[in-house]
Amino acid sequence: MRQQSVTRQAVSNIIPAIIIEIMLMIYNLADTFFIGQTGDPLQLAAVSLASPIFMVLIALGIIFMAGGMSFISRSLGAGQTERADNIASFCVWGSILTGVAVAVVFMFFIDRILRAIGASPETFKLAYSYLSIVVASTPFILFSMASGGIMRAENHASAAMTGQIFGNMLNVILDPVMILWFGWGITGAAIATSVSIVIGAMYYAGYFVLGKSSLSVSPRKFRVNGGIAAGVLAIGIPACLDPWLMSISQMVMNSLMSAYGDMAVAAAGVAMRIEQLACLVAMGTGQGIQPLLGFSIGAEDWDRYRAFLMFALKFTVALTLAMVAGCFVFSRNIVAMFVNDPEAFGYAVQFLRMKLSSSILFAVFFVFVNALQAMGAGRASFILSVCRQCVLYMPLMFVMNYFAGEYGVVWALPMAELLSLLQTVIMYGRIIFSPKYLHSKV
Repeated sequence: MRQQSVTRQAVSNIIPAIIIEIMLMIYNLADTFFIGQTGDPLQLAAVSLASPIFMVLIALGIIFMAGGMSFISRSLGAGQTERADNIASFCVWGSILTGVAVAVVFMFFIDRILRAIGASPETFKLAYSYLSIVVASTPFILFSMASGGIMRAENHASAAMTGQIFGNMLNVILDPVMILWFGWGITGAAIATSVSIVIGAMYYAGYFVLGKSSLSVSPRKFRVNGGIAAGVLAIGIPACLDPWLMSISQMVMNSLMSAYGDMAVAAAGVAMRIEQLACLVAMGTGQGIQPLLGFSIGAEDWDRYRAFLMFALKFTVALTLAMVAGCFVFSRNIVAMFVNDPEAFGYAVQFLRMKLSSSILFAVFFVFVNALQAMGAGRASFILSVCRQCVLYMPLMFVMNYFAGEYGVVWALPMAELLSLLQTVIMYGRIIFSPKYLHSKV
């Protein structure tokens, strides 16, 4: 890692990470697209309701992915290879056990969750049939994400990207077959998604079984003591909170939108998915640069740390700006790919343009958050995640809904992103110039 140039190493990690993030969202985008081709807006609304639950499962995987990636990269930078093995084994086996437990619990509470987030009598059975199948694949989701984090921590970002592409392309192939050709609709979408998740997990298992990893994930290396579990969870839990709370905030949004009809719910879901493509550039940049920042911190190479951070900020702002411009100009054409109901289409175009206004703010925010995670600053990450969603975004939705209706609910996001970015920059400055880091940089 020390021998490659900053630009080359950053690009070789960031590009695969962006592709991984985009591929991750293709699961939901593919389902939304092909279900939209059925011409049934109720199925589309049901997928929008089920999507936050799926994102909660993804967020659980981030605990082991982000926590392991940060901890392993810092350990490798400090030359602690045995400790890196212990961390990798904890992430792999911990993710599998957690996935099994979560799948069992979710199966008992799916009906209550759907009622709580605003499922109507017309969409309840559809959303239930989708989630009851997808939730069963939770252990494979968590294992795949933990494995991808380990690969990126040991500088094998391309291998992690290959596994994600493999699973997602399979999903894109199976979706039209099961949704449209077999006529299974939303149930077919769930089956296609679950099958692709399981087969994708087999790729990651093969990576370790065939000895392609420089780290050992043998059960004999599994440790929870010695700060292993605490170190992973200290970063992983705050990292998972943002998408988890994002899913909860989407549930709140769906609940508020349900007062304006199923078409408003469907439109908000479509706009959210399209806008997230621009946000995924920032998420991929942050995830890609994090192991490089962590390795530099472990090695106390602060010149490379600053170079990596500045490159990531410039890269994510430029690329996000280009994507936002494209989505804004072609918003009507893009929305038409997912929905054809006139009322839902009109809503979705306006919602999308409103949401795009905050994408650049989120891009800068996410790079700084990943820099904090690379430092091991779990407390700061936790505070930022909770404040962004619980203190700012969700309360603003209720306030704006009162004053401006369904459009106010959407405008709450740009307002929250601006305030959370200001808070993040201030907190990062306080930590990076604290005695701990200021002394080591001298």
